[in-house]
Amino acid sequence: MADTAVPVMWAGELSETLDFYKTLGYEVTYEQTRPYTYGAIRRPGYDLHFFAPPKGDRGPVENVGCLVMVGEVEELHAGFSAALRAKYGRVPARGIPRITRMRPGQTRFTVYDPAGNGITYIRHDEPEMEYGGSTKLTGLAKVIDNARILRFSKQDDPAARRALEAGLRRHGGTATALERAHALADLVEIAVAEEDSARAAELRGKIAELELSAEERTTIAEHLRIATDLAAWLDAD
Repeated sequence: MADTAVPVMWAGELSETLDFYKTLGYEVTYEQTRPYTYGAIRRPGYDLHFFAPPKGDRGPVENVGCLVMVGEVEELHAGFSAALRAKYGRVPARGIPRITRMRPGQTRFTVYDPAGNGITYIRHDEPEMEYGGSTKLTGLAKVIDNARILRFSKQDDPAARRALEAGLRRHGGTATALERAHALADLVEIAVAEEDSARAAELRGKIAELELSAEERTTIAEHLRIATDLAAWLDAD
């Protein structure tokens, strides 16, 4: 039999944590509260375990978790989103618990359970990322690529927003109108994720003011559709 590693994370309120994972389609394989708290769940191919540390000895929320390598992520994300929407009335995209968003081409997402554990589901063939932006790019294009990594690998929207805003200030004068439009479209998406509709509308207005060809406007309309789809994902009944 091959060696096997089983992640063991915080249990929080064990029954609540296990119920959360049952919502996502996991099988509960073990549950006890005495003489100590311990639980286990399973999906095909792997197991996750949970325990309660001694009183006063728990790690920081959102700083414990594991990686799960999977064959695909888009269908899994869609299934988890539907299950969580059914349980909570809307997709929990902020706070605890929550699920991070997906966009076309994304290869990972994270689910945070009620105990604050973060399970990151990563596609097996995820390409290697160049942190700091691709070395093949320069100027605003490189900033945009780095912001993509900040959002979807590090899940840090505030850092991505700051990078894009600084990039527009630094490179806006030399970047093409299309590059500026792509950067603004990414900022629209972040504003939607932060539920700042006024900011999203302001950014869309800035895009409308740019001098773009008809073909470029079509390209940006496709980019902005990501933000529109995100709003629907957040607000769907």
